[in-house]
Amino acid sequence: MDIMLFHSVCGLRPAVHAAAERLRAAGHQVHVPDLFDGQTAETVEEGMAIKDGIGRDELLRRAVLAAAPHSESGLVYAGFSFGGSVAQNLALGDEKARGLLLLHGTSDIADDASAQGLPVQLHVADPDPFESDDWLNAWYLRMRRAGADVEIYRYPGAGHLYTDPELPDYDAEAATTTWKVAAGFLATL
Repeated sequence: MDIMLFHSVCGLRPAVHAAAERLRAAGHQVHVPDLFDGQTAETVEEGMAIKDGIGRDELLRRAVLAAAPHSESGLVYAGFSFGGSVAQNLALGDEKARGLLLLHGTSDIADDASAQGLPVQLHVADPDPFESDDWLNAWYLRMRRAGADVEIYRYPGAGHLYTDPELPDYDAEAATTTWKVAAGFLATL
């Protein structure tokens, strides 16, 4: 499987490279673009400042340019938090997308979005400061209305970026479960 994996607002940190290596060890080809041009952050707040400084349109342009050379064969789009929102936007705009793996984050969905038959798996903390219950319920219904086949996995007590062992949110048990379930999902695509 060809996977385009987008980093969180903390940038292209070691945890993203480790995730890519984990996926490669399972037999996948993984592309990991650096949307922040080498900038990284130690906190979500620092990362939001980097993201806002670059701007949403420029970040989406960079993501599209990174994915374009690989999209013809059908990509699985994946991402962490902010990277999940980028992955979702690209997957919904790519009729050849094979799947969408969201870790810690989602994005708005246009009223006319179409994701007919797109397999989608979301892993998120419960509660999550960026993904409230009301938001997730509405997101789920909109994705289903767009035609996506959606699975949501919630992790009680985990922090927002619980798969990154270098951040305070890290939850080893939730991270292990997430990667096990995600591996099964990717194996079906």
